[in-house]
Amino acid sequence: MRRRLAVILFVPSVLVLLLLGMALASSVARANQQELFLDRLGDASYLVITARQSLLSDDPTIVSGDLERYREVYGIGAAVVDQAGVTWATNGLEVQEVDERLVALAGRRSEVRETLLPWDVDRVVVAEPVFHGGDIVGAVVTASDAGSLSRGIWLTWGMLAAAGLVIVLLAIAVAHRTAGWVLRPVEAVDRAMGEIGHGRLEARIPPSAGPPELRRVIARFNDMAGRVEHLMRRQQEFVSNASHELRNPLNALILRVEDLALSAPPEHATEVAHVRAEAVRMAHILDALLLLADDAKLGRGAEALDVAEVVRRRVESWRLLAVDQRVELTAPDDDTWVVANQIVLECAFDAVMDNAVKFSPRGGRLDVEVTAADHDGSGFVEVAVRDHGPGVPPEEVAHLTERFWRSPGHSTVKGSGLGLAIASELLATGGGGLRIDLPDDGGFRVRLVLPRGEDEA
Repeated sequence: MRRRLAVILFVPSVLVLLLLGMALASSVARANQQELFLDRLGDASYLVITARQSLLSDDPTIVSGDLERYREVYGIGAAVVDQAGVTWATNGLEVQEVDERLVALAGRRSEVRETLLPWDVDRVVVAEPVFHGGDIVGAVVTASDAGSLSRGIWLTWGMLAAAGLVIVLLAIAVAHRTAGWVLRPVEAVDRAMGEIGHGRLEARIPPSAGPPELRRVIARFNDMAGRVEHLMRRQQEFVSNASHELRNPLNALILRVEDLALSAPPEHATEVAHVRAEAVRMAHILDALLLLADDAKLGRGAEALDVAEVVRRRVESWRLLAVDQRVELTAPDDDTWVVANQIVLECAFDAVMDNAVKFSPRGGRLDVEVTAADHDGSGFVEVAVRDHGPGVPPEEVAHLTERFWRSPGHSTVKGSGLGLAIASELLATGGGGLRIDLPDDGGFRVRLVLPRGEDEA
């Protein structure tokens, strides 16, 4: 952005400088030509006096001496022609090749050419009529090389170009510094927003130089960030406190259920098992809520994990809980290492398994598969949980990771609509995510995608 702003500031300055430079260069060329022309016109006017005497006395020698001295001193060709246009006296100039003599014999002196380009000027010709008593008796013609004029114009243009280059460099430096001065507060806001986005809610923008409007933006941003931090802290504290407060009665409930299972009649064993499973599921939800409430713990807990081993342990636990379903696990012996938070992986897997058990038919099969995969050149490990239940319509798949969303077709099934949403958010903290698809032969499949990370084992 700094480069674009610098260009916006620099280009108009250069255009203005170019227009002014072209106008100045044109004026300089015209002024040099006029100066040389007036100088030659003055010489011709001086020679007119001697030429008049020579023409009236019918003696060419009177003016020949002045013409020769003029050539010796200035190196400029000159000649005098009579009224008929015939050469009267010359110092080597071929008057017949000069058309300006006809203009002078018509009673008009030469005028400055409108040429402004030095390479179009080869010589400067001046013709001055010679009058006597109001009648034209001849003309004086001078022709000088325009090399010195062209060199002078080129030298002046070169100096203008050098000065323009220096000004352009200064304009670049000023535009760059001005852009930096304007954008410095914007860059500070961008850095602070990045830090806040990565969980550093205490990040603020220090006072910095910049336009007053942007300094006011910084002050308002800091105020807003402070309020957001306060609200986020209160929200995290509320979730953490609520989860901790609920854990004690939940643990007491689980203990009472275990006691009840020992004394309950056999015909109520199934109901007791269901109550125990619901209590365990609530404990998993509380663990997930605590984990989401503590972003710092999420960042510090990443370590090298064998996904297949973690999933094997969790599957064994679910075989005890999912007494009405068969859980079949397929996992390789190696190549399933990732860098992740183990609690995140376990909570996300439990949330997906809980969802699969809930919607799988009694006596059905749950397929759990761990595979290594590559997506866009990056290494991933996928944990796929497949049930053979009723599934959902294809148009509802996009809503399954939304909090509290439940399929209208499963409104009679117990649940809160948080399981897949929590699993998706947990995996997203480590760069992973959930992928949901509907197999062709029915059922429902959820893939937990885990990036291998830089410290792949």
